[in-house]
Amino acid sequence: MSVAQHLQEFGHHLILGISGTQLSDEDKRALSELQPVGVIFFAKNFLDDASYEIWLQTFRELIDEIRQYAERDSMFFSLDHEGGRVVRTPVPITRFPYALSLQSRSRQVAKATAVELKSLGINLSWSPVADIYSHPENPVIGSRAFGTTPETAAKGAREYYLGLQESGILGCAKHFPGHGDTSQDSHLELPILHLTKEDLRNRELIPFKALIEEQIPLIMTAHILFPNIDPDVPATLSRNILTTILREELGFGGVVVSDDLDMKAISERFTTKGTVAQAIHAGCDLFIISRNINSSSLERTYLIAQDFADSLGNGSLDKSVVAAAKQRIDNLLAVTPQYLVHTLDQDTLKEHAELAIASSYQEIG
Repeated sequence: MSVAQHLQEFGHHLILGISGTQLSDEDKRALSELQPVGVIFFAKNFLDDASYEIWLQTFRELIDEIRQYAERDSMFFSLDHEGGRVVRTPVPITRFPYALSLQSRSRQVAKATAVELKSLGINLSWSPVADIYSHPENPVIGSRAFGTTPETAAKGAREYYLGLQESGILGCAKHFPGHGDTSQDSHLELPILHLTKEDLRNRELIPFKALIEEQIPLIMTAHILFPNIDPDVPATLSRNILTTILREELGFGGVVVSDDLDMKAISERFTTKGTVAQAIHAGCDLFIISRNINSSSLERTYLIAQDFADSLGNGSLDKSVVAAAKQRIDNLLAVTPQYLVHTLDQDTLKEHAELAIASSYQEIG
């Protein structure tokens, strides 16, 4: 197999960020050469200060172009769309409140959210957060979690996922094995948690276990170092965490996806040769490279793709492990709906706005 074919093979394990509201020449080249299996969208991909009809039409054209250049009929079109501050879309898409405030409305809000995501052509939401708001000074999770205890977090995350699932949107539990107890933000640095496996079993793993029992199709890794479990590498690169705990102990058979490889907690490691092979051997199937944090450049994306190709070529990346990861992705993609972008009616949007207000009131009450 040629280097170009190996690069394209990496695309089957890649969720790629796009530079803006239209494809740049770099975007077109990457989509054509890597043929990523999915795309992650951010606020920069939606026209700002434009009417609903105009920004929606522009986004429709963007998705159509992505399909054309990637030469894929089926793709994962994804958003971080949790509510609170983690919403990328312009009005009139509803800005629901943080997960912590939803309580008994989790499933209802998720169903409404799914209706809106489908109208954007989105089929994968990077939610629910399965972390526990156990550290009061957590700078990155906090009220994004559904609860301050394992039980409340598990109940809220489970209900939210079921709402997405019942309405035709893929859900993803994050950030395994738990980001709720950190006092550091993995976007900026590598958090370290001195928890044991027993600590995880008694707290962090409980919401993930509840979601695995409901057959959630994807779980996202945390860029966190757990020295008492694996002193050498963060969870994204740890076989002990992703295979021994997640696959073998918890019985997860779905797709394991990395958190964004552009995050500073891990970005430098992925400039070292052999790192992508290490992550795949650890248990990662799919990688997010958002191009949204450090730079919109594709240089890092191609370096990681080349590392994948080189590792396959020199035999340091086991082809059978890659084949198994690809099969898990193929199995999921085969049952992933592909939605057409369409306008939502005013009655639906009004109903959702009223639900958002009621959920916010519940937070205050």
